[in-house]
Amino acid sequence: MPKMKTKSGAKKRFRVRPGGTVKRGHAFKRHILTKKSTKTKRHLRGTTAVHETNMGHIAQMLPFAGL
Repeated sequence: MPKMKTKSGAKKRFRVRPGGTVKRGHAFKRHILTKKSTKTKRHLRGTTAVHETNMGHIAQMLPFAGL
């Protein structure tokens, strides 16, 4: 059997918190910011948790994260 590998894109985008939840950054905050309102940009700051319906996909991409 070949070695299991972590998806390199996923390891850059997700971090597993001690409680088992996964944190991620917000989308739509990289470019074309002039047409977005200040309120929209403010709410996209910081991180948020990955939704529980997507945790199965995250667990497949991060096999050694203990999810």
